[in-house]
Amino acid sequence: MPGSVVPSVLDTLLDRTLVPGYSRIGYLLRRPGWSGDRADPPRGALAGRAALVTGAGGGLGEAIATGLVRLGATVHLLVRSRDKGVAARDRILAAVPGLSADRLPVQVCDLGELADVRAFATRFATEVDALDVLVHNAGLLPPGRSETSEGNELTLAVQVLGPLLLTRLLTDTLAAGAERSGSDSRVIIMSSGGMYAQPLRDDDLQFRTGDYGGTAAYARTKRMQVVLTGLLADELAPRRVTVHALHPGWARTPGVTGSLPLFDRVVGPVLRTPAQGADTAVWLAAAPSSAVGTGRFWHDRAPRPEHYLSRTRETPAQRERFRAEVDRLTG
Repeated sequence: MPGSVVPSVLDTLLDRTLVPGYSRIGYLLRRPGWSGDRADPPRGALAGRAALVTGAGGGLGEAIATGLVRLGATVHLLVRSRDKGVAARDRILAAVPGLSADRLPVQVCDLGELADVRAFATRFATEVDALDVLVHNAGLLPPGRSETSEGNELTLAVQVLGPLLLTRLLTDTLAAGAERSGSDSRVIIMSSGGMYAQPLRDDDLQFRTGDYGGTAAYARTKRMQVVLTGLLADELAPRRVTVHALHPGWARTPGVTGSLPLFDRVVGPVLRTPAQGADTAVWLAAAPSSAVGTGRFWHDRAPRPEHYLSRTRETPAQRERFRAEVDRLTG
């Protein structure tokens, strides 16, 4: 068998087997083969660029922000709690010698409250004239069903409606980043491999029917994020804004250890570090445009199928109903 075929076969095998592929094992096996367009971005690849990372107060968000600032970007840390944002900024400053705090502004917004998203976007657009990278990382896995003050189910609000609204409100700012740099600006959506088990529930976005479970709600909205990636990719292409989704594998973060303690106990020894989980998001922010395209779903620096089960495949009509409903909900 030709040597060039073996890595592809191994990669596919890892992608189909959860424990090796999603764990630290998959990352360590794949990493030596990253070369060419998949190689680590050069030092300073994002110098002079501006990024906004949601959910940057710890875990994957903090790791993504650290990776982007190491590449030279100014990274705005978007958090719900200023204290958490300041603490994350201080940890990043300690981890990256010589880094100025000016390159890590802390921004505060509750992504689940759409009125707050609108107010933040208006304020941010007056402070930052061009944005090159927007990373949607904020998320949660609730123990039970709850709604925001605006009547939206919490995981839907934080992981779908808030990101959609923020992206659209900052489209002009992202387009200005593309014009300034001469390259595409990028929207990066942190999904989850859990979405593979869920279809698009365009008939019940708010999870009002059936037995509610936090894990199911989380996975359903992660499926919605992947569908949203394709819809936004088409919508924003004329503005030179590309859109990308990915799943980080299984990483040891406060969200995992706090929300899924049994999972953490069982697979904890092989969980990825936050930096390993953040790797593809950081790479996507700086990789050549020709290598990343737009509208794809990624894991470990390679595009992956959006479905493995026929029962999860949505129809064009379902995607359009989903688009119409999220448009209505976000106004």
